[in-house]
Amino acid sequence: MFKKLVIATGNKGKLREIQHVLGKLNIEILPQSEFNVPECEEPYCTFIENALAKARHASKHTGLPALADDSGLCVDALQGAPGVLSARYAGKNQAHSLLTQDERNNDKLLQEMSSMSNRHAHFYCVMVLVRHEHDPEPIIAEGCWQGVILREYRGSDGFGYDPLFLDDKTGKTVAELPLDIKSRISHRGHAMAKLLQKLERLSNE
Repeated sequence: MFKKLVIATGNKGKLREIQHVLGKLNIEILPQSEFNVPECEEPYCTFIENALAKARHASKHTGLPALADDSGLCVDALQGAPGVLSARYAGKNQAHSLLTQDERNNDKLLQEMSSMSNRHAHFYCVMVLVRHEHDPEPIIAEGCWQGVILREYRGSDGFGYDPLFLDDKTGKTVAELPLDIKSRISHRGHAMAKLLQKLERLSNE
């Protein structure tokens, strides 16, 4: 079993959630920023292909096992959009803009759905772990989180679409949920739980 693992993301919110869950393992968790890993292109139309590309990219540049996730918001009425483009739904942030990328994405989503009555959506996450760059058997885990898109922001925590996504079961937006609850019930939380099970089985072999 490996002792170090690189997390292939520059998103501080994702990194915090992943470290929170993986802290249970006796593995040193390192962000790829510590190795100055260049940005990886995500040219694919599926989450799993992009996650695999990011994991192999990080492993190539660090020489270590790497974990990447690709996740996004899929809205029924928008035929699955923003999907793999969730992080850059409104296009890349402009230097002169007073809004953050997240705010611009959320504003675009609200505008696109302004006349829609079907607000159902889900967050999807796939996590891919490679032991080395050319690993032929990557460890893969998926998770899904059902909810609806609100018509206005609620809550101040989280990132991305968290203030607009209302969880079906708790009746709260993701931005209103404490990190420990979010880590347990979110799409990333479900994927992480499945990944942990696979890693534990691997460590016992």
